[in-house]
Amino acid sequence: VYEILARTVYGKRKKAEVGVDRLVAEGAFAAAFPLHEGPFQLPKQDVRPDDLNRRQVLYFYWARWSKWYKYQPLDHIREYFGEKIALYFAWLFYTAWLLPAAVVGTLIFVSGVMSMGTNTPSEEICHGGSSYRMCPLCKTCKAWNMSDICTMAKLGYLFDHPGTVFFSVFMSFWAVTFLEYWKRKMATLAHHWDCMDFHEEEQERPRPEFAAMAPTVEQNPVTGVKEPYFPEKTRLSRMFTGSMVIVLMLCVVIIFLVTVVMCRGIISVMMYHTGSPVLRTEAATIANISSSIVNLGLILLMGQVYTALAEQLTKWAEMHRTQTQYDNAFTFKVFIFQFVNFYSSPFYVAFFKGFVGYPTNYGTLFGMRNEDCGPGGCLIELAEQLFIIMVGKQLINNIQEFILKVKAWRQRRSLANVLGGKVSHEPHRWEEDYQLVECGGLFEEYLEMLQFGFITIFVAAFPLAPLFALLNNWVEIRLDAHKFVCEYRRPVAERTQNIGVWFSILEGLSHLSVIANAFLIAFTSDFLPRLLYQYKFEKGLHGYVNFSLAYAPLNYTYKAFRDNDGNYTLFYWELLAVRLGFIIAFEHVVFFVLRAIDWIVPDVPESLELKVKREHYLAKQALAENQEALL
Repeated sequence: VYEILARTVYGKRKKAEVGVDRLVAEGAFAAAFPLHEGPFQLPKQDVRPDDLNRRQVLYFYWARWSKWYKYQPLDHIREYFGEKIALYFAWLFYTAWLLPAAVVGTLIFVSGVMSMGTNTPSEEICHGGSSYRMCPLCKTCKAWNMSDICTMAKLGYLFDHPGTVFFSVFMSFWAVTFLEYWKRKMATLAHHWDCMDFHEEEQERPRPEFAAMAPTVEQNPVTGVKEPYFPEKTRLSRMFTGSMVIVLMLCVVIIFLVTVVMCRGIISVMMYHTGSPVLRTEAATIANISSSIVNLGLILLMGQVYTALAEQLTKWAEMHRTQTQYDNAFTFKVFIFQFVNFYSSPFYVAFFKGFVGYPTNYGTLFGMRNEDCGPGGCLIELAEQLFIIMVGKQLINNIQEFILKVKAWRQRRSLANVLGGKVSHEPHRWEEDYQLVECGGLFEEYLEMLQFGFITIFVAAFPLAPLFALLNNWVEIRLDAHKFVCEYRRPVAERTQNIGVWFSILEGLSHLSVIANAFLIAFTSDFLPRLLYQYKFEKGLHGYVNFSLAYAPLNYTYKAFRDNDGNYTLFYWELLAVRLGFIIAFEHVVFFVLRAIDWIVPDVPESLELKVKREHYLAKQALAENQEALL
């Protein structure tokens, strides 16, 4: 019924006056949706579980907070909402996999707290007094003592100690093991729900909008049935135009990033000029936190604008034949943008911040000196950024859940105002469902997979990320369940055999995390410089702080392995060789083990493979017996 309603032309085809969705958008209809099977509230009198409708069963056994410890009833979800939504809730089982990652990450963080007092470099900084007079941080700033940053140096050790290296390797193996398990789980569910062979070329019919607007009809080479056809050349030209829009929007994101960087520099200079010792010491931290909050606001604003733009580009410009192709194209567009949107600032702090040059030869950006990492190092700034962006986004998502409830209340109120006191009968099911909020699909829910990047790509800098993700997802499962059962209009059920392009995105994030963590440990962390100093000079790291400083004019010092003329020392080149060697060794070892796991663990469980072969054999046998009977 939905397919007929969605593809019927009601006006001019060239103007895309097609389908009930367009009529709803134009205001000809108030809404169009399938009905729920009844109320979700449980009857006041005691009834047998068999007498409950399917919506009440889902509410009582799944969508309530008291059922937080229960597994997802995937078969019931699939029967009521369809395979696509059931697979989303099946995907959320990765929350259980976050438990070991959260435990290990918390132990790593606790070990850093416990060993913080034994860290020799931070102790040398704290007891240095006025021994180390550091270069002014801006043209009009005064020199400062290194002992002023004692607290930040100790805090920096929490995010930059040997345990974080182990945790990076652990999370790389965790990510690939989880993805291997998910492939097996996905194959098992697809077979169980009889959609294992649901291929778009064979069974998935053209999208209603595509069918209505396609200029010609051609024969499908697979099925032999004549279907609407859109010329490939025309579609590719439209896709190229859409790609230019994506590039333009990415440039806007980079412009915002530069704006945030300059904002951070201005705030730092303002803090220095206050003259307050406390504000001067914590200037970098205050500037980093305030600019991160501004950055989060820009991220969320740009995300909303681009998502709406990408939807229109994919819907009307590119003309994808099937819903799967449409979903994959839309998802890929938005993910590329959101990836740059969310991760550009952390990538800048992790890999580009800190290249300031040296006294008398500083690098500049629009007349301002390039940013240097704060007193505790770049990793603590990266941890602050990740905490604000990740936790801030989670809090805003929860606020949006509250706004959803307000929206549902306003919907009910507006309907009551329209009906007034005229209604004397019991409201019909469609009237009650109309008061609910329209289901926006699963895209926003799956977009939470950006969280997967935060807990894998930058995990070396933020070992508590899996713990925050675990707590968020535990709440998210119940919120989503309650939304779909109680607050959303019932969505149109859709079949699918997997989570589409999202799985490829997850695999890409897991591989990127290995490379990013290798560079993070090698170049951003002080792990390798300390290790090389221990090997060459002193195992207890005594004198490391003095060794890592260089002299500048006026007997100031700054952190760099340079001589008095500003040239790199021999130790710097040795360290560079160690860093590059570490990256190569880290990546090759981890990727080798990952490939070995991928090869050893089959994508389809052996028991399922035997079951599929048995079914094919019985089908052939039945076909042969049927032909024999006919003959």
